[in-house]
Amino acid sequence: MKKILISLPFLFMLLPLYGQITISSNHENGIYAVGDTITWQIMIDSIDKYDSLRFAIKPGAYQVTEQGRLELNNNRAEVSYRFTEPGSVILEVRWGNPGTWFNRVVGGGVCAPAELELSENRPEDFHEFWNDKIKELAAVPMNPWLQYESLDDTSVIYAKVMMDNIRDSKIQAQLARPNSCSKYPALLIVQWAGVYGLSKDWVINRAKEGWLVLNINPHDLPIDREEDFYRSQSQNELKNYWAIGNDHRDSSYFLRMYLSCYRGVEYLKQHPAWNGRTLAVTGDSQGGQQTVMTAGLHPDVTAAMALVPAGFDMLGPRVGRKGGWPQWHHNTEGKDSLQVWEASRYYDVSNFVRDIKCPILVGVGLLDETCPPEGIIAGMNQLEEHKEIIFLPNSQHQDRNGSQALYRKIRDEVWLPRLKEGLNPLDN
Repeated sequence: MKKILISLPFLFMLLPLYGQITISSNHENGIYAVGDTITWQIMIDSIDKYDSLRFAIKPGAYQVTEQGRLELNNNRAEVSYRFTEPGSVILEVRWGNPGTWFNRVVGGGVCAPAELELSENRPEDFHEFWNDKIKELAAVPMNPWLQYESLDDTSVIYAKVMMDNIRDSKIQAQLARPNSCSKYPALLIVQWAGVYGLSKDWVINRAKEGWLVLNINPHDLPIDREEDFYRSQSQNELKNYWAIGNDHRDSSYFLRMYLSCYRGVEYLKQHPAWNGRTLAVTGDSQGGQQTVMTAGLHPDVTAAMALVPAGFDMLGPRVGRKGGWPQWHHNTEGKDSLQVWEASRYYDVSNFVRDIKCPILVGVGLLDETCPPEGIIAGMNQLEEHKEIIFLPNSQHQDRNGSQALYRKIRDEVWLPRLKEGLNPLDN
């Protein structure tokens, strides 16, 4: 079964610092057909608050094909774009001093989403490569080490976890479960981009709901140091970590990160508190990237939930659209571009999708320029069944003004409760 849902709670972007600029389109759901024209209505509360309002149209969230000064009539303006083929588009409205244009709001839409295709095929030796990496991981004993910590709430057991990973690296994580002798469904939580510590609440709150929860740090770093520690790591050793080793498939920074997720599933499988049936994985952005990858790489994952997932269709610029973060098509850091592009194909999560056998929930922000919708949709189009796609027509990458509320509601009120009961969340 597959489902497509669309969120319609908001029709504008709100910027309280400057007042209000609203962008609404002629299709509230943000979905169009080939030949349709998307028309945006732009309204501002006071022309005196803004300098030099300009617009730009970017098909595929990529290159500007039309731009100009926004002509206002009674504080209103209208901009149109005609879809001549399946794809997506971003309307950008900016104001400020020419040459900077720091202030902006966006609108957008997607055309014929079911017809979108990927920019590149999966490498012929894709499975061979990842099977070899799984063997490399298997040759390293897990050696789990747990440090239990007492909580004020004695209904939950909490521990910091460390495990061995490939090439002398570590997996650093946190674990929580209800304080009883029962068996529980397992949930692996993987993290968005950046360098930071893990909040205990991320596992404790799910444990209170009745889950055995493992939350993995994407980096080989302690999970509970002070903010200055993570800031220093981000500015030094892990600066632009997403580009470390990205010119070869065997040296990519994401290799140990992906295998951390795989080992996280293995750890939950052998945990004595697991119920032996339900093992779900969830994450947002880079965490969504890891979620989709894990669901495709590990056959024992029983459900996956990913919001605005990164890592889709990273070679999208080859067909005129922006690729998913970390945008390795142009983030080559002075390395050989051809080598970076070739290596990216082994980490592009689009190439894991066809191997997903479990139900998967994906939230797609139609205004997202970090993890653009076109590549995500094209990647998920490889699955005919067992998927639920949530189109979020007013969502950029971050959850502003409740623009991602529908995804979170379905995840928290439908998918997780049904999974906890051992049910298929896609069954009516």
